Formats: sequence, structure tokens, C-alpha cells
Amino acid sequence: MQYKDDFIRFMVRSGVLLFGDFTTKSGRKTPYFINTGNYRTGAQIAELGGYYAACIRENMENGGIAKGELTLFGPAYKGIPLAVSAAIALSQGGTPVQYCFNRKEAKDHGEGGEMIGCRLKDGDQVLITEDVVTAGTAVRECLPLLKKAAAVLVEGLIISVDRMERGAGDRTAIQELLEDYGIRTFPIVTVRDIIECLHGKAVDGKVYIDDAARAGMEAYMAEHCAG
Repeated sequence: MQYKDDFIRFMVRSGVLLFGDFTTKSGRKTPYFINTGNYRTGAQIAELGGYYAACIRENMENGGIAKGELTLFGPAYKGIPLAVSAAIALSQGGTPVQYCFNRKEAKDHGEGGEMIGCRLKDGDQVLITEDVVTAGTAVRECLPLLKKAAAVLVEGLIISVDRMERGAGDRTAIQELLEDYGIRTFPIVTVRDIIECLHGKAVDGKVYIDDAARAGMEAYMAEHCAG
């Protein structure tokens, strides 16, 4: 899909998809890194929401996500702008959608509560929006919040990039979420998509993945990735 290649180049131009020598939270030395905290302009977040919306629409069309009115849930904090911008893009494209997100600390005055945005009710179809899943901690933490609010149906998890990395065992975090909770993950792109899109091809005159960089990424994937 064309939007996937466009998204990869957008991440590069935004300084979000980086190449070099980095260390992940797990202590792994990685030749590439995704830092969504580097989005900083209104134009960028508007475009980003469009890519999330495109991924959601594509998976609705192929049956991965049930059609119908959705609620996008953005876990605080990084998930909040993702849910809001994607909700705007979907609504502008004619797809009915609501959004909500959680507070880090429950409000003890006024109406109170832990959620901001739409009031969840039994049977609502919820999509969780996140940037990158490493261990799946944020998703696991938000599930009790959603279930406390109402008997919702978690349709899946939308993320920017699937790094395809194993956790502590042989499964990836995405596989663990599916097997443990029945939650499917829908990435806009995978690390394999990134390699295929950028290898030997310039973005604004610069080649970010040459033969040596690809070899480094392939070696890293052979050691740490699954699938």
C-alpha cells in the first residue's frame, strides 16, 4: 500500500525514524530507533493521524477490524494525541468515531473518574492507539481501566511500527497480547517494510539504509526478532 511507504518517509523527515547506535529499554544495542516524541508540529500530528486512519480503514475493509462506530482509546500520555488525531482524520473521511483517554491520577472532584472524552458503555468497540509496543506494558495496564468503565469489546491495537522483537521468551509482545488477551495488533508498518522501502533509496537526497546498514539490521533481526 502506498500510504505505508509514505509513512516511512514521513517518519524519516520528522526525525522519528533514526539510524545509528542506540540502546533500547531492554538493554539491547539496536541500529535503528523510533522516537515518536520527536513529532512537534500541528502539521505533523495531523498527517500522523491520517496514517493511523488509513491503517484502520484498510483493516476494516479486509475484515480485521469490525465495521461500525468505534471508540479510539489513547493511553496517557503518548497515546492521547494519536487517538485524537486519528479520530479527526476518520471523522473527516466519513467514518463515525469517538475517542477517550485516561488520567494518570483519578479526579476526585467535579464528576470525578479516570477517563476523559466519551463515556464508555457496554458493547462499545474500542481500538487502543499506541506508538510502538516493546513489552506490551502500557496495553496491559489500560485493560483494567477499560473493563472498569464498561463491558467494552477491545477490537485491537493500532501502532506505528512493529519491531517484530521477542520479549523474554520466544514470543513477541504482539504475539503475547494475542495469546493472553485475544487482542490483535495492527501496525501501520513493520521493520521489514522499513528495510524494503528505504534500502538503497534516497529520501531528500540521502540514503539512510545502504548495504552495510541493511546488513546490520538483518543481523539484529536474526538475533532478536521473530516472524
